[in-house]
Amino acid sequence: MTESLDMEDVGMAPFRSGRRTSKLAIVGAGAVGSTMAYAALLRGAARSVALYDVNAAKVEAEALDLGHGIQFMPMAEVVGSDDIAVCADADVVMFTAGAKQKPGQSRLDLAEATIGLVRTVLPAVVEVAPDAVYVMVTNPVDVVTYAALQISGLPPSQLFGSGTVLDSSRLRYLIAQHTGVAVQNVHAYIAGEHGDTELPLWGSASIGSVPLLEWTGAGGSGPLTPDVRERIAREVVDSAYRIIEGKGATNYAVALAGSRIIEAIVKDEGRVLPVSSLLDDFHGISDVCLSVPAIVGAHGVGERLKVPLSDEELAGLRSSAEAVRSVARSFGF
Repeated sequence: MTESLDMEDVGMAPFRSGRRTSKLAIVGAGAVGSTMAYAALLRGAARSVALYDVNAAKVEAEALDLGHGIQFMPMAEVVGSDDIAVCADADVVMFTAGAKQKPGQSRLDLAEATIGLVRTVLPAVVEVAPDAVYVMVTNPVDVVTYAALQISGLPPSQLFGSGTVLDSSRLRYLIAQHTGVAVQNVHAYIAGEHGDTELPLWGSASIGSVPLLEWTGAGGSGPLTPDVRERIAREVVDSAYRIIEGKGATNYAVALAGSRIIEAIVKDEGRVLPVSSLLDDFHGISDVCLSVPAIVGAHGVGERLKVPLSDEELAGLRSSAEAVRSVARSFGF
């Protein structure tokens, strides 16, 4: 349904059962935004999905293509428009629009162009969807999230970033590869910046119920020695650069990570996810958006879990905070 959009269409009225349905709005119909819509639809994360983009032909085509596959997914409605009203009354807004990261370019290098875009678009979205939970996905996500809070005036619980949910998934995948254990049984988080200064929280990680640092190996895999852990941590940081160099953008895994956040909000799961949020005396760190394990539900991001940190991990988190804070300051935030 993309050819004509009146206000009833924009409000997702076709489900006329009298019962309010969950609505997801995605700002930006590029590789990440359109793939996130696809992932959310496949997982049944929302009954209504609205795509917004300034490129009318692109966003309408994406919505039409997605709509043609609804027969094979959980029932949903998909619309796309270059009219901001398409986002009206959303429960969740995923902000994926931003400057595209080029091969070899750091996420922090993207800040200026992306913050300018947020300054232009976000207030208009908040005007039509004031009660939505906002999740910033565009990079550099920590700086952009901090700027978005200042620009929008929304409370820190209502707006946060996708943070290191994807990075933590990459970490668990690599640990699973090394140990031969299913990735679903690996529990480990990446904290800090979603970028070069991020750090794995090895001290609180576990495989099954076994502390990761006490893992002796299974099936000949061997323990996760300091050298192995260093290699894994470096690969987590470098993997996005490798993917961008090879195919131009990361989209599949980040879309799946985003859809997991959407589900946690829409279904009010109270799920622990390492999202990027405004910290207030988290191990002495304040006034910066960083990723730490936090409880995510219908009202957004709640309590940040004060996981035990080693002296080295705490130093790394403080260093990451300073790196993000210095970039935010350079843009006047």
